Amino acid sequence: MSHSVHPYAHRLGIIRDWKSRWFGVNKGYRNALKADLLVREFLKKELRAFYLSDVQIERNQKAFHIIIRSSRPGTIIGRSGDGAVKLREKILKLMKKNDISLAGQELKIDIEEVRNPESNAAIVGLIVAEGLEKRLPFRRVLKQTLEKILANREVKGAKIKLSGRLGGADMARQEDLKKGQIPLQTLRADIDFAKEKAHMTYGDIGIKVWIYKGQIFEKDLKNAAK
Repeated sequence: MSHSVHPYAHRLGIIRDWKSRWFGVNKGYRNALKADLLVREFLKKELRAFYLSDVQIERNQKAFHIIIRSSRPGTIIGRSGDGAVKLREKILKLMKKNDISLAGQELKIDIEEVRNPESNAAIVGLIVAEGLEKRLPFRRVLKQTLEKILANREVKGAKIKLSGRLGGADMARQEDLKKGQIPLQTLRADIDFAKEKAHMTYGDIGIKVWIYKGQIFEKDLKNAAK
């Protein structure tokens, strides 16, 4: 029997890099791992309304660097950087509350813009969740979202899957819609995948998004590195 694998984890070390990158962190592995998980979970809840795409963490002996990717970076940063300062204070407060020390590391936060939000699986998941939470018909949400995704030239295929009490039905079920190709077994296929939840009054609805953007070859990875 075949097994389901995570499209991101399946390609680690081939066309994908780790989302947490540590350099020269020899001591305090447990403390560092706990900090990474807490910060990532906190930011996903805190910045959900700002269409958060990704949180990447880089560590070395001198710095603890958090890279936040969002389609609305201006609203996170705020006027004259007030939002970024408040966010930094909240992260420091969270770490203090959970007895996590930075051990002489300086906390740095970078906020980057996602240029094509409709071709980013995490942001698309949030858009679908927003539509469902506004009580829009789920089939219309699926159809309109897929049309927006495939309007991008770089996108060659997409699939959205919903599971739960769709339309407020008593019995949970699954519905999905797919357009184009999604070669999940091809390791060099650039497949963006994300999970999200729509919080409804009668329970959560699970959302999965797959977006295929063509194949990445070794020469493309070398050019990107340069």
